[in-house]
Amino acid sequence: MFKLQSTKNSGANSWIMQRISGIALVVLMIGHYILMHYHPDSGHTYDAVLGRMQYSWYRIIDLTFLSLGMYHGLNGIWGIFRDYNMKPWLKISVISALVIFGIAFTVWGYSIIFSIPYLKS
Repeated sequence: MFKLQSTKNSGANSWIMQRISGIALVVLMIGHYILMHYHPDSGHTYDAVLGRMQYSWYRIIDLTFLSLGMYHGLNGIWGIFRDYNMKPWLKISVISALVIFGIAFTVWGYSIIFSIPYLKS
């Protein structure tokens, strides 16, 4: 009646990772909202951000947010393209463009986060 696809090409792992990264992003987003918009001492000035970034945990949270957000977004875009019956050359072109875009913007984000200097007390 129905022909089942093999596990390798079914996209099941991608689907599961999309849900896991989505849940993690919701948790990070709630923490971000509480920290940045609800807490009275949060501050949105350059000095406040510079002060916050002196703690390694804020950098780790930002790096995690950036990595998960990029993965989640690009995986979602790839999931949309995967729904279409593309020719092999087009599939390779799309996935290559997504990988190049993802690497470029992730490196850019990491370089910004790591370029914030640690202040000497």
